[in-house]
Amino acid sequence: MADALRVPFSVLQSSPSPSPLFKPRLCPLTPLRRRLHLKPSPLLLPLFSSSFPSFPRQPLHCSSSSMPLQLSSLSQDSLLFSRAYWVTKTVIAWNVDVGEGSCYLYASKVAALSVTDNGIQGHDLEIKLEEDSSGLPPNVIEKFPHIRDYRAFKLPPTLDAKNLVKCQLAVTEFNSRGKCSNVTGLQLPGILDELFSYDGPLGALYSAEAVSLYLWAPTAQAVDAHIYKDPVVGSPLEIIPLEETNGVWSTKGPKSWEGCYYVYEVSVYHPSTLHIEKCYANDPHARGLSADGRRTLFVDLDADDIKPEGWNELADMKRDIPSFSDISLYELHIRDFSANDETVSRDFRGGYMAFALQDSAGILHLKKLSEAGITHVHLLPTFQFAAVDDERKNWKYVDSMILEKLPPDSAEQQAQITAIKDDDAYNWGYNPVLWGVPKGSYASNPNGPCRIIEFRKMIQGLAHIGLRVVLDVVYNHLHANGPFDKDSVLDKIVPGYYLRRNTDGFIENSTCVNNTASEHYMVERLIIDDLLSWAINYKVDGFRFDLMGHIMKRTMVKAKDALCSLTKERDGVDGSRIYLYGEGWDFGEVAKNGRGINASQFNIGGTGIGSFNDRIRDAMLGGSPFGHPLQQGFVTGLLLEPNGHDHGTKDDEKAMLASAKDHIQVGMAANLRDFVLTDFEGKERKGSEVLSFGGTPVGYALCPTETVNYVSAHDNETLFDIISLKTPVEISVEDRCRMNHFATSVIALTQGIPFFHAGDEMLRSKSLDRDSYNSGDWFNRLDFMYNSNNWGVGLPPKEKNEHSWPLIQPRLANPSFKPQRSHILEAVENFTNVLRIRYSSPLFRLRTENAIQERVRFHNTGPSWVPGIIVISIEDGNEGVPGLSQLDPIFSYIVVVFNACPTEASFSSPTLQGRTLQLHPIQVKSSDETVKKSSYDASSGCFTVPARTTSVFVESRKA
Repeated sequence: MADALRVPFSVLQSSPSPSPLFKPRLCPLTPLRRRLHLKPSPLLLPLFSSSFPSFPRQPLHCSSSSMPLQLSSLSQDSLLFSRAYWVTKTVIAWNVDVGEGSCYLYASKVAALSVTDNGIQGHDLEIKLEEDSSGLPPNVIEKFPHIRDYRAFKLPPTLDAKNLVKCQLAVTEFNSRGKCSNVTGLQLPGILDELFSYDGPLGALYSAEAVSLYLWAPTAQAVDAHIYKDPVVGSPLEIIPLEETNGVWSTKGPKSWEGCYYVYEVSVYHPSTLHIEKCYANDPHARGLSADGRRTLFVDLDADDIKPEGWNELADMKRDIPSFSDISLYELHIRDFSANDETVSRDFRGGYMAFALQDSAGILHLKKLSEAGITHVHLLPTFQFAAVDDERKNWKYVDSMILEKLPPDSAEQQAQITAIKDDDAYNWGYNPVLWGVPKGSYASNPNGPCRIIEFRKMIQGLAHIGLRVVLDVVYNHLHANGPFDKDSVLDKIVPGYYLRRNTDGFIENSTCVNNTASEHYMVERLIIDDLLSWAINYKVDGFRFDLMGHIMKRTMVKAKDALCSLTKERDGVDGSRIYLYGEGWDFGEVAKNGRGINASQFNIGGTGIGSFNDRIRDAMLGGSPFGHPLQQGFVTGLLLEPNGHDHGTKDDEKAMLASAKDHIQVGMAANLRDFVLTDFEGKERKGSEVLSFGGTPVGYALCPTETVNYVSAHDNETLFDIISLKTPVEISVEDRCRMNHFATSVIALTQGIPFFHAGDEMLRSKSLDRDSYNSGDWFNRLDFMYNSNNWGVGLPPKEKNEHSWPLIQPRLANPSFKPQRSHILEAVENFTNVLRIRYSSPLFRLRTENAIQERVRFHNTGPSWVPGIIVISIEDGNEGVPGLSQLDPIFSYIVVVFNACPTEASFSSPTLQGRTLQLHPIQVKSSDETVKKSSYDASSGCFTVPARTTSVFVESRKA
């Protein structure tokens, strides 16, 4: 074996938008090693019995396009690069200037190509390439914009391309003296899409008499299906060779295969090893698995015996959501929901079945939220992901009784959690192995159809309490690659196709690892097939796309159209009610449409697909998740309650606060691109003309439901934690609780779609952990009995938090920071009240850009604004009166005053004089004595609002 070549890992690149929520949880921290010429001994592969062959993991091909790998001279290692692109049947693109020299294409069916001083040896085929002076065709440039300036080299039209793609391929450049000066492999997605794009059946199909298998693998030389009776052990019952037709391998078997398992053996050239490899992989279109994805389950998802009672009628039972504007999202991790809930039976804790109960503490809490207005539960990844063993017997635990006795600022808790973090039951799940199968660790039994049945019961249980379900999908990357890793699937079936590669031919890793390439036809097809399966077979109601900006806009639009075409009559679901949204961050190799028009915040406008609004989050909290942790914002005391951090001069702070207010106001108007408001300088500007601190436009949406407003999510610190970190240490816990509620009230009363992280309403803490993806149940605990918010359970894990320990430790050690049960109960009531206010009037949920522009006004604007106060009014029309149409039968006018100041504040406006405004009935009847002190004087148009309070004033229609 050749000595290993060190490959620099592609670090995360900065986004031009304010601090997107990356997923640093997966990123290796040290250089990766790529083994060369790694071919397993034939002795290791005669049988495929109990599990995948135990090869060493094939390390990643990790490199950044901005940091290309270089070799000092031509060698066999040159073939590890793929710097040329076979883009159409007759065109190869390569960034070389041949001049008086020449280029050749070489192929070897047995992967015997070798680099010598005289060029390539061991080939079956040698073809001279002719440069095409007209350059690359327009359709190629559109598909591969990052190689628009490459030279085009022509191939003979009679070339047998369909068979050549199964070979090891290389191109060489010879100078005018005939000396070989350049050698590289080829990237094949272009030619594969042109010759083998396919819309027919894939996966396992079931009829009354037979089971058929279809696998898209155009570069494979042979494919066999190993059929097993047992999910884990035993030799195959039979090994069935598949036959190929135009890149699709298929076979038909007996009905008795149902309930059995299978694995594909794919013989294929793999560019990471330069050899023909025998790869053992699950079906990319798998709909069932055995534990830990060892084998694919033959399961017909339409079979009656795996449908819970009433399943076929579920669509008619679901709560009606008239418009996407009526959605409110609640983000929840499956294990967080019940792992520590003693009102749930031990067998069901941390799994799907906890949602099927009707009287647990967690379910009663969700009922409370549903009744107040939450419409959708957004579940963190539920597909088959790596890093958590599906078999519960293999999980490791810590003794929580011991941890409970440790000091609140001790490092011992995190040390014990860290020691088992890769062997316990916890992970967020952003490390996908197979997209289309429920995760086995959340099921009572990870083998057979149990995970399918229990997942469906979870959907049913949530629907029973009025909640629809959104799945968090991660189509931007995969956990593994290469021919040997047990968690690698797609890169074994068609190596080099599913994963996006840079101009050296190595896998892009800007998402953290193994970026996928939705610009390739069959990657897009797999994504859409998978979404349709979740919608039809599990009746889910929405999808949240992780790092959506790394997916092409075309893919997102096609997915939306495909889902919208679903009908209750034909498919059992109404696809027009399925909502799509995601993270539209624009960074990495896809930034600025580097790989085609991507689904970024600025590109997705006009599609009706939502994206997270990080502008309002950063303006409210201050700075960004990747800035200084003490940077304050509108909610956390900027200017008005300094924490000692150097924000500049007082004038700087005032300007920052004024700018933050404008950002929040644009967000309150659904972050619309063309919404016109008066900024802090007194100028009328569109939302897109209000700029962030980095110069990026704040407003980008074209309709309200394209904006998902939020102030916290699973990434980064919880809302209560970040408030506790950024506010002055001397303020009271009551003040911090008030700020927590103030922040959630801003999100709840904005136009667009509000999004809340589970526990925001309960002052949830993760003991200041900024990235709890692998921090175990201990740091991620939710207490639906409202006894604790989980503050002060030890210093957060060292790996992601040690640099902030000097700030964190004294706060955790200070007992005055910890909320009591009374604070938590008050927070829950305040949260449900503000949700009820949102749903008390359609004026808080306007459906069109025009409606918002016509009805929404901001009043505390211009250079004379009162710092710390936002005043918004929403006007309704009157039936039979020209002008605005009437939307609300109860209220004709609403004014909301948001006072972030640490003291009572007043605001007067002539335009708000003479109205019959009164405090909202829900606030009048609440147990919050502070908000009841709010007042409005009609004669002066003056509003007086207590500190850190949101007061809603309404004008009722006359009887």
